[in-house]
This record gives sequence, C-alpha cells and structure tokens, in this order.
Amino acid sequence: MLVVVSGSHGSGKSTLISDFALSHPDWEVLPDPYEFIDLDAGEPSVPLFIEQLRIAAARMREPSTGHLLAERGPLDFLAYLHAMETLGRSTLPRELTEWVYDLTRLVMTTVDLLVLLPLNRVDAISIGDDEDRELRDAMNMSLLELADDRHLTGCAHVAEIVGDRDQRLASLRSAIQRLP
Repeated sequence: MLVVVSGSHGSGKSTLISDFALSHPDWEVLPDPYEFIDLDAGEPSVPLFIEQLRIAAARMREPSTGHLLAERGPLDFLAYLHAMETLGRSTLPRELTEWVYDLTRLVMTTVDLLVLLPLNRVDAISIGDDEDRELRDAMNMSLLELADDRHLTGCAHVAEIVGDRDQRLASLRSAIQRLP
C-alpha cells in the first residue's frame, strides 16, 4: 500500500507523518525529496522542483511489499511548477510540461491514497518570515485543483484532511482503514 501526504510547505506534512509513524512502526516512511537535494540549492526554482519530482517518482516506482507513507509525490512538484507559472516566475517549455504531466500520471497509478493537507485559517500553521508565502498559497491552490483531475490522480483515493494534530492523525488512520 502506498499513501502520499501532499501539501504546500508549512502545511503539517512532516508532523502528521511523524505522528503516524510513531504508532505504526510497520510502515516505511519516505521522507520529503527535498532532503536529498543539495542544501545550497537556493531559492525555489524550476530545476529544483523538477529534481524533486524526479526523486519522488523514482522512489515511488520501486517495487515494495510493505506499507509506504511518502512525504510528497510528483503531484506536489507539478503543483509548485504550476504555481511558479501562475505567479509569472517561470514558463516551462511544452516538451518539459508534457514530460512532467506524463510522469505524474504514470506514478500516480501506484498510489492507493493521496492525502491533501490544504491551507486554511482554522488550522493555520505559522511559517517563518523567510518562507515564500505567495508561492505557498499559489501551490496550495494549484495542488487542490490538480488533485481534482482524475486524469492525473488515476484510481487513487483522495482525502483532504484538516483539523488539529490529533484530528489529522485520526483522519489519516480512518482514510487508510477505508481503503479496499
């Protein structure tokens, strides 16, 4: 079983995954692809998001017989790329755009559950002043829009999870239990 937890930076992905993993040691956790990027990668950019998408796709395509919980999947990075274009910060060549969409569609066929952690005022998680809030909001909107596209998400079950820390953990457990 493969569960992907998706959301913009500062949406609570790491906290939710950590809380779940503490009580489910039989699940393997795939960390955020950013952890495999050179720490001097700099500001958010198309090459940075493409590399993270590549890492996310490669690890999710590896065969597994166990339960996997991934922090971010290709859809996250497609959403960041879409957000960069929406904000006028970049334009992808058509061939690269097609490749990104094709790879995302292919990898999403391996996902059983896509968990979305949308930003909202009630569950607001504060982020530092050094974070790109404009990109965060644009990515959030792009992710929610892309997650509605069944051509991208395939047969994956999609669950939006909100609430405080305990509510999110309970919702994740419930969503996993409801899977066929």
